[in-house]
Amino acid sequence: MDLKGITILYVDDESNNLVSFKALFRMKYKVLTANGAEEARKILETTPVNIIITDQRMPFMTGVEFLESILSVHPDPIRILLTGFADMNAVIEAVNKGKIFHYLSKPWNEDELDKTIQDAYKVYREKMDSEEEKQKLQTTTEQLEFLVRQKLLS
Repeated sequence: MDLKGITILYVDDESNNLVSFKALFRMKYKVLTANGAEEARKILETTPVNIIITDQRMPFMTGVEFLESILSVHPDPIRILLTGFADMNAVIEAVNKGKIFHYLSKPWNEDELDKTIQDAYKVYREKMDSEEEKQKLQTTTEQLEFLVRQKLLS
């Protein structure tokens, strides 16, 4: 697996966490950071992202609200929620509304977060490969239908 080809967007309102995350993972992955939901949206408008990792507790908009708000425009990135608080309602909301792949607590364990990122990317690749196969199948079906119509008309 080409880890450097994995693009991660990390969203957090705490600058120290953004710096720490980037320092830990920038050599392994392409890491983008955003200081809140609005900045993250701007990044998503211009840059394809495979994985979004967001903090739950941010001012103006929670991580779950952010993930839910971008779902219709950016359905493909795999979502991971981080929180420093054991808030079961946040976890339930994240699963039901934000369509998260995984939930981790802060402070994160580097090895656990790294494994979660790699597992998330495997799911992302499987999803993209499946979409590609569906497209190929659709094209083949359309071509066959065309040939059948041609045969019936002749």
